[in-house]
Amino acid sequence: MTDDEPDLVEGELELVGRITIASNATFLATVGDVQVVYKPVAGERPLWDFPDETLANREVAAYLVSESFGWDVVPTTVLRDGPLGPGMVQRWREPDAAQDPVDVVPAGAVPPDGWRAVFRGVSEKDQPLVLVHEDSAALRRMAVFDVVVNNADRKGGHVLPMADGHRYGVDHGVTFHVEHKLRTVLWGWRGEELRPDEVAGVARVRAELDGGLGGRLAGLLSDDELAALAMRCDRLLRDGVLPGPGGDMPAFPWPFF
Repeated sequence: MTDDEPDLVEGELELVGRITIASNATFLATVGDVQVVYKPVAGERPLWDFPDETLANREVAAYLVSESFGWDVVPTTVLRDGPLGPGMVQRWREPDAAQDPVDVVPAGAVPPDGWRAVFRGVSEKDQPLVLVHEDSAALRRMAVFDVVVNNADRKGGHVLPMADGHRYGVDHGVTFHVEHKLRTVLWGWRGEELRPDEVAGVARVRAELDGGLGGRLAGLLSDDELAALAMRCDRLLRDGVLPGPGGDMPAFPWPFF
């Protein structure tokens, strides 16, 4: 937590309104002068493949792994009590509406440079369309992060573009499953070798799992989930490439945004 932020754990949490497009109960709130997102555990919708009442823990675990990477992928996220009971509180980051790091464009309008095409399909009017994402270092680091945390829901709308080029990732409630669950719109680098800074980031997470990071995650994830997290780091470091889709899981989240 930086010096310009209030204490997100102890500061007074005041509700401002509900974010109705979210699948789980999600509220805009404030802690002091800072806007935050508040997701109470009581408002989590049960899922068939994830244990009940664990999504807030997974959001905080994702933040801790992001901090270990040192890439600032996930905004500050904490567990705390609130007006509707305990839950996850995350600092709000306002995206730059002029930027679309993930987009769907007509087949003939794929930008020639600086973009990766990841899926081709047709619209309801049978018009050829392409799902694309920018080819940026910031977004690529998010793709590496998603592999490590086993993100089952990296939608385009879960990428927040900042005006300075930074990209935040949000909505990490369905992460850290022991089985392969990676569903993402960021497949553009599949099969490519990890860059030195990416290898260093994964290695840093893996080393800290045997120390302080592992201790902090132990209160948020199961022993099996922690072991699977370490194995994903080991596999990524051994193979040295960004993986492609695999297993029986759909490769993409639906909807894309």
